[in-house]
Amino acid sequence: MSGGYDDELTRPLEGALEATTSEGPTSPAVGRDEWVARHGGNRVQRGGRLGTLEERLRIVPWWAWLATFTALFALLPVVSDSGYVRRVAFDIAIYLLLALGLNVVVGWGGLLDLGYIAFYGVGAYSYALLSSDHFGIHLPTIVSIPLIVVIGACVGFLVGLPSRRLTGDYLAIVSLFFLQLFLTVTTNGDDLFGRNVTGGANGLLNVDPLSLFGHELPVSKDGIFNVAYLYVVLVAFVVVYVALRFVNLSRTGRAWRSLREDALAAEVMGMPVNWLKLMSFAFGAAIAALTGTFVAALNASVFPLSFSFPLLITIYTMVILGGAGSQAGVVIGAVLIGVLLELLRDPGDSRVLFYTIIVLGLVAAFRLSKRLAVVLAGTAVFGLVVHSIAGAVDNDWVNGAGGAGGGVSDFMANWVIVPTDTASWVAPVSYISLVSLALILTLLRGWARLALLVPVLYLAAFVWENVMLSKPEPTRYIILGVLLIGLMIVRPSGLLGEKRVEIV
Repeated sequence: MSGGYDDELTRPLEGALEATTSEGPTSPAVGRDEWVARHGGNRVQRGGRLGTLEERLRIVPWWAWLATFTALFALLPVVSDSGYVRRVAFDIAIYLLLALGLNVVVGWGGLLDLGYIAFYGVGAYSYALLSSDHFGIHLPTIVSIPLIVVIGACVGFLVGLPSRRLTGDYLAIVSLFFLQLFLTVTTNGDDLFGRNVTGGANGLLNVDPLSLFGHELPVSKDGIFNVAYLYVVLVAFVVVYVALRFVNLSRTGRAWRSLREDALAAEVMGMPVNWLKLMSFAFGAAIAALTGTFVAALNASVFPLSFSFPLLITIYTMVILGGAGSQAGVVIGAVLIGVLLELLRDPGDSRVLFYTIIVLGLVAAFRLSKRLAVVLAGTAVFGLVVHSIAGAVDNDWVNGAGGAGGGVSDFMANWVIVPTDTASWVAPVSYISLVSLALILTLLRGWARLALLVPVLYLAAFVWENVMLSKPEPTRYIILGVLLIGLMIVRPSGLLGEKRVEIV
């Protein structure tokens, strides 16, 4: 009887074959789910050698990649005894945790949460209040950290309650309001109901360091960053990564992805959409709160400005760059952005990085072709001619170049116009001109585009040398924005993200 039942299920519907072939190749596949059938073809696949390499790398088990990455990261303090390098490694490890938490909300749940950094602040302030001299409470680390994780999850759940029926821009506005509310309360919390709760703009000081198994971990040894904090965060990263991996493979993880793709369809299928949203908020908030405890313990202080909007944009950039929804992708994105942010602090390193990115972008756009040679040679000659003319008119127009950067700096000193004293109108005029010409480039085709590209590249170098190098802090975020835009054009789903399956 079982065999007859199976035959009944697999037997084509009556008339299905005729309907399928009635209109030739364009006929609908009656009785077959084309959306599912085309899923493999709709996934993002690289072509050529990169595609082959990516497919081979995917064969390696995820736990092997995680073990290799963690081992290499842990060996960094052994390779370098620089306190600066170790502190940068710690900051990147913090970014790893924050990116994993945001990926739960944005990458899996599909919720645009602009208040995520507030949960990070909740964790840091909670640790400072429970382990400092402010209220005289000094809970041991093994008690305070689990308690703070629960507090973070509860706050995330409560924030999700009024916004569980919101989506898109509406959810973003509500969550952004929560971030602003958190900043307002912490900044003015030195007189909250007549008591000093958060220390106000001066923050909370003398926060207890971590203590594990009865041993207190000092934040530094002989004035050098204590590498033990890096290893503690690495252990937390591995635990969170593995836990989220299993959650992602569970029914809850599949339900989150269904919610991300189409909330209405998920609700029609009987999934508890509102509960899934609340769980997503709680998971992400718990991870962010956990991360805040490590930062508060290491810095021995907490300040409101540490949880401002630029940090939120940075974490979002990591998730989008690596590929929202991919754990490995957001880890790669956090490492890349963390390293770039440090490289862009130094003018010499940022100069080399800026021109390297431009050259690599040109190679990616034109490949190794005649057009690439024409653009590079034309830009070089154009710059030398303009520099020579400017120097002949007034030598002060070309005497402002120099600085760190080695051979790149020396070349720029004889190629880009950098006046000794830059007039105030130079920055806005050059910015507007560069943006205008870049927009015009998008409207041109063929040799006309190549001809205009040469002065645009030179103007970009002019803006960099005269305007952006003197302001490294905003320049860092401008460069990150340009990189993100470029990647989104080439690969909209991010480095390791997958394109959504669509019916076309």
